[in-house]
Amino acid sequence: MNKNKDICLEWVAKADEDLRSLESLLKHKEGSPSTGCFLAQQAVEKLFKSLLVLHGAELEKVHDLIVLLNKIKIYQPEIERFLDKILVLTRYYIETRYPGDYPEFTWEECKRAFNTAAEIVEFVKESVFKFA
Repeated sequence: MNKNKDICLEWVAKADEDLRSLESLLKHKEGSPSTGCFLAQQAVEKLFKSLLVLHGAELEKVHDLIVLLNKIKIYQPEIERFLDKILVLTRYYIETRYPGDYPEFTWEECKRAFNTAAEIVEFVKESVFKFA
């Protein structure tokens, strides 16, 4: 499992890059809250993939957080406690990237997205110590 742990931590480090960028965006409010929401989705996607790697599961090129959550719950059923928040975050993959009939994103929404990602970081860190 040691090799899996190393790869898992690489995924966590990439997620941390997204979160640091999101944190800066929130602090300075120079940019768009939709970009921040997208960064939160991307960070959580990487964190979820880190858990799949940790458990030795094969990774697919999928961006839907619900699909990833359902794969993780095979190994860690407690991940389901994040379901409601993940339903919100997963839509940011499309709605923040393309024009269309999507609502405008707010800084408050961006902050909530950041808080969800921060909660999941803690869950992943606990998992790394628990399973690796």
